[in-house]
Amino acid sequence: MKALRTNDDRFENLKDWPYSPNYLDDLKGYETLRAHYVDEGPEDAKHTFLCLHGEPSWSYLYRKMIPEFLDSGARVVAPDFFGFGRSDKPVDDANYTFHFHRNYLLAFIERLDLKNITLVCQDWGGLLGLTLPFEMSDRFNRLIVMNTTIAIGRPAGDGFNAWRDYVANTPDFPVGGLMKRSTPILTDEEVSAYDAPFPDDSYKAGVRRFPQLVMTDPAMEGVNTSKKALKFWQEKWKGQSFMAIGMQDPVLGPPAMQWLNEQINDCPKPMEIADGGHFVQEWGREIANAALKHFGDI
Repeated sequence: MKALRTNDDRFENLKDWPYSPNYLDDLKGYETLRAHYVDEGPEDAKHTFLCLHGEPSWSYLYRKMIPEFLDSGARVVAPDFFGFGRSDKPVDDANYTFHFHRNYLLAFIERLDLKNITLVCQDWGGLLGLTLPFEMSDRFNRLIVMNTTIAIGRPAGDGFNAWRDYVANTPDFPVGGLMKRSTPILTDEEVSAYDAPFPDDSYKAGVRRFPQLVMTDPAMEGVNTSKKALKFWQEKWKGQSFMAIGMQDPVLGPPAMQWLNEQINDCPKPMEIADGGHFVQEWGREIANAALKHFGDI
């Protein structure tokens, strides 16, 4: 599998990002690829926060939440999907499928032997991450979920369709520019950090593919897996949950999140971030502290 690797110098001196990189190049089924992840805090911590990013971001998205989780004494692990961040980027769009990404996460969790996991997820971090616990339920005991869904083949609406078409027809669309438009509070330094993984459009196959993979038709790959996950959250999930909603998200905002809230067994009333958009982790300090208080960690 031909893949590109972003030069390390593009990640030097990023704003609010002091974390040393960690790499795996021996994941079962992905031996030709190198995966990057953040791994901070004690390995024997009572709780491990597994932070999963989405499209078109990377683990940098969690820079405002990671310090709060660490201050509670926890371990924090934040991997980059292949095609994103400091992980390798296969150049062929066809390499990217639902199960290519999902199986990577399963292999990653098993390789690090992560336990007592608090799943922290948004966007594709949720579309994929929410399908993991039913297959390894003994490893997960808590959930922090933000602006995402479980995709079971339902139409996503005009807003998402327009986004999917835009990405499909803009092979070198500006990642940092998109982040800035959807999250105006970002500084120029932060915008540059979101652009860092992508020197040019040849590195953006994963970015191009994620919108095409969202399961908006019952025949799409991942629907059956997601239906199993939905049943798990409805009937078998016994862990603690916390939900935060960026209320300005035009696609995965209040209506979508209210539906998801109703599917997760015993999920409490969501925290609403009035000014927050799709990338609600940019209000992450407030969310992380509210979640930690809800769980009784602080």
